[in-house]
Amino acid sequence: MNHSLLSRIRTPDDVKALSPAELQNLAKEIRTRIIDVVGSNGGHLASNLGVVELTIALHRVFNSPLDSFIWDVGHQCYTHKLLTGRSDAFHTIRKKDGLSGFPKKEESPHDVFDTGHSSTSISAAYGLLKARRLQGLEGKVVAIIGDGALTGGMALEALSHAGQDTENLIVILNDNKMSISENTGALSEYLSRLTMGSWYQRFRDHVDRAVLRIPFIGSAMTRFIQRIKRALKGLVFNDNLFVDLGFDYVGPLNGHNIEELEKVLRNVRALSRPVVVHVMTQKGRGYSLAENDPATFHGIGPFCISDGTVEKFHTTSFTEAFSSAIVQCASRDKRVVAITAAMAKGTGLAAFQHRFPDRFFDTGIAEQHAVTFAGGLAAGGLRPVIAIYSTFMQRSVDQLIHDVALQGLPVVCMLDRSGAVPDDGETHQGLYDLALFRPVPGLTILCPASAVELSLMLEWALEQDGPVIIRYPKSATPTEEEGFCQPLEPGTGVFIHERTGSDTVVVCTGGMYSEVLEASNSLARSGNPVDIYNLRFVKPLDEARFLEVVNNYRVVLFVEDGMRTGGIGEYLESVITRNKLPAITSVLAFEEVFYPQGSRAEILASSGLSPAHIADAVRRLRERVCQGFPL
Repeated sequence: MNHSLLSRIRTPDDVKALSPAELQNLAKEIRTRIIDVVGSNGGHLASNLGVVELTIALHRVFNSPLDSFIWDVGHQCYTHKLLTGRSDAFHTIRKKDGLSGFPKKEESPHDVFDTGHSSTSISAAYGLLKARRLQGLEGKVVAIIGDGALTGGMALEALSHAGQDTENLIVILNDNKMSISENTGALSEYLSRLTMGSWYQRFRDHVDRAVLRIPFIGSAMTRFIQRIKRALKGLVFNDNLFVDLGFDYVGPLNGHNIEELEKVLRNVRALSRPVVVHVMTQKGRGYSLAENDPATFHGIGPFCISDGTVEKFHTTSFTEAFSSAIVQCASRDKRVVAITAAMAKGTGLAAFQHRFPDRFFDTGIAEQHAVTFAGGLAAGGLRPVIAIYSTFMQRSVDQLIHDVALQGLPVVCMLDRSGAVPDDGETHQGLYDLALFRPVPGLTILCPASAVELSLMLEWALEQDGPVIIRYPKSATPTEEEGFCQPLEPGTGVFIHERTGSDTVVVCTGGMYSEVLEASNSLARSGNPVDIYNLRFVKPLDEARFLEVVNNYRVVLFVEDGMRTGGIGEYLESVITRNKLPAITSVLAFEEVFYPQGSRAEILASSGLSPAHIADAVRRLRERVCQGFPL
């Protein structure tokens, strides 16, 4: 299709010049373009299709980048990118060296704050607004947050703080789930529009200024009148959280009616107080498959546009392995319960939810609450299993330490997408959990290398009396080996491949086993066999047993899918050094940089962790041995 209107949009000013009829056609072209590109690249589809008209209206009313938009999470920013000069590069979205699937300051002046995690927009927008005002700068700041992200405690903290102010912070609540009855919704919409009218606002401003001029009692009288106004409003409106927190409230509005949105947003722009604009949208709008199943089409891999079919591979992912394992464990033990933070499908808990609905808990986007809630379940005698992406577990560090580990509660944390995470970029890499959680007393950390090993580890973890983390990558599980089936011995690992006469061992975390195996096979073909030792336990670690394992090797290479600083490889290298073992060692891990988007293979290659890099590292270490370097 020739995107004739979209091809003319180079800046938001071009959007302002379009007629109402052209705006409707532009919305259709944008949806077609998004569907085409996401069908090819994968990405966030349903959320982006739902905010097309809202984004157009925002850019017609406000003057970006003088006025700034902060998109919560940011996965719904595709239309924003298309309207701010990035249409020609849109086909590269989520690809290596291409456009990010999230807002990115380095891409455009229209992106003022990098995002990727939930519930941060209101805090960031309020901070940006205050910074501008303190420096005497103009410009509005708009936070666009979904109803799902509003479940995060940070969003409510920000609303509580910002509502005390008189600055015109504008919060767009993009509501694509809430059901509002026709009568209540119509009355609320009518009254909200009425109170947002310019005549009402001018009258209110005149009254407020007049009261402030009354000697001695001006500020007290203002507070009194504010209470009276809120009380009177309460007689007409249903209870409204936003009003109670100090915001004016507008809505709910039809999020797919550009003309209506523009009219209200222009009134809102003229305010001098914080305001919440409640907008109703439909996820997946314009693509029937996404409309009917927005959860599946929220974040999706490349798919066939005609029928929505996603390419299937004849392999099992670690997520699928966990899904099967927890259902089996729960079938045997009624104490097993599962918790997720709005990611039932993504973490593999949908099957558990279907099988054991009374034992499944979705806390919404509230990872901190999820972890402490699990602690309460464990204190009550159950065996909770939390499934959270590694990058989102960062939000719950204090809860895991204070509410779980400190009390030695038997909570199992399944950290999906640990290590290199494809496509989503810096905000979603699962690289920090090992360094964050290794120092926590009483916490066990396991790294499975296969589906069987993951199942064994989950069964073992559910029998322990303290907290356990099991971390695994977003990738396919490898072919099973005999070593993966061996029973777990706390603090010890297993040999997966032992080659007679090898003087080199590669010690790896489970998430890097596939790459280590490929490197090992390459070395073996060239006459340089190496052994592979899968750590299994990152914590606790039986140091005496580990020293026995590596004592017979001249070369020891550590490979892990976490940060080098604070990682297990760095620590084990120091164990060898302290004990004066006659071995040359090296560590391959992620350095202290933020790793951008790309496929898993591309990310590993850019960080020196590809199979080729692993094989080269072994060769270099062996050369040092041959050259007689001191040990």
